[in-house]
Amino acid sequence: MATENQHTEQLKKYGVVVLGGGESGVGAAILAHTKGLDVFLSDAGQLAPLYQRELEDHGIAFEQGGHSEQIILSATEIVKSPGIPEKNELVKKIRGRNIPVISEIELAYRYKGDSKIIGITGTNGKSTTTSLIYHICKQAGKDAALVGNIGISIARQVALQPKDIYVTEISSFQLDDIQDFRPDIAILLNITEDHLDRYEYNIQNYIESKFKIVQNQTSDDYFIYNIDDSLITGQLKNISISSNLLPFSMKQELSKGAYIKNNEMLIKVQEEQVSMNIYDFVALKGKHNQYNTMAAGITASVLDIRKEKIRSAVQTFESLAHRMEFVATIRGVDFINDSKGTNLNSVWFALESMEKPTVLIMGGVDKGNDYSLIADLVAEKVKAIVCIGLDNQKIADAFKDVVSPIVQTASMKDAVDEAYHLAEKGDCVLLSPGCSSFDLFKNYMDRGDQFKENVKNL
Repeated sequence: MATENQHTEQLKKYGVVVLGGGESGVGAAILAHTKGLDVFLSDAGQLAPLYQRELEDHGIAFEQGGHSEQIILSATEIVKSPGIPEKNELVKKIRGRNIPVISEIELAYRYKGDSKIIGITGTNGKSTTTSLIYHICKQAGKDAALVGNIGISIARQVALQPKDIYVTEISSFQLDDIQDFRPDIAILLNITEDHLDRYEYNIQNYIESKFKIVQNQTSDDYFIYNIDDSLITGQLKNISISSNLLPFSMKQELSKGAYIKNNEMLIKVQEEQVSMNIYDFVALKGKHNQYNTMAAGITASVLDIRKEKIRSAVQTFESLAHRMEFVATIRGVDFINDSKGTNLNSVWFALESMEKPTVLIMGGVDKGNDYSLIADLVAEKVKAIVCIGLDNQKIADAFKDVVSPIVQTASMKDAVDEAYHLAEKGDCVLLSPGCSSFDLFKNYMDRGDQFKENVKNL
């Protein structure tokens, strides 16, 4: 039964109310419905036509364009979409009534049965690592699904096509509302300042949010983490973790876990040791991808996947769209799309992997960036900066003494044209914005697609 805020059952009580009608919200509503729960979905905006049709096909009651507070505040339980912040007025009222609030991953966990969950979180590298683990699982013949923040919600997968293994990309926002959620294998790639507006501009709040991925783990589970990350190791000193610790490092040799020495990656979990030459990683260039590959390799070893399968899968993995994605070479100039690089840590890693003089396209909605973090790499690698966005004065001010020229543009076409003009044969044009995309684009995917389109039109 579809409604538009004025349905006749205003006072009907629902067991579960889902707030937010994106992929995670609709997935949660479908799962709740298939499990016989009385569910209602409410979205302040307009639902995508595809989601609206799905809800109607499943006979799930919903509203869009506003919230019916009477219905929501009489719910037994709320499933809150990760995009809705705590400072939202309706969320404050829900909290004031002490109505239980859970995330979609918590709901999915309740109904996963005996299936395993591999949960991947961190500030950067989640999508690549999640996709690589899924690729290894598929190559090894495992019955796995690629779910979570990367695409299909885990709740939808559990409801409509259950699998033995859910390889799940998880954001801190999704972890904020878990209760019993417990991944069999938890992976924490790194922690750098990001999304601090959601965490009262306190990095410790963000760290604790990321560490919720291990809070319910037992001695049967595994925690794979970056031991080179000082924020991770600092937090580990303050908490106790019940699961089996498997660190990875580029800076030290480890008896268990993974490390890199003399360009060889060594993974030791079970009796069988896996070794790979980092130069065999065709689509996984740069130190950040070596970290991602260690995390994925450890995971595969925990799953008892043979070393030959792990090696083969790493070598045949193709890079993700919008994450250091090669687009084209035009008159000797390479074009790389890293539109998913929405924070400065991502830009740092992108620049670190550059081997040619680089024209950097960056800018957008600044999230309180401290550009001094990448100043040394910009000085070393970047010959020109093309700013894209409505207000990039902060970028111009930060790098005016580091690189010249710095050009301002207000459309992707202009940015690509300027970058191409500034580049010479043997150079690289890199789109790695370091900012959100919402001033000129729908999202980072739209931004990356426009970049690729304009490159192809050169």
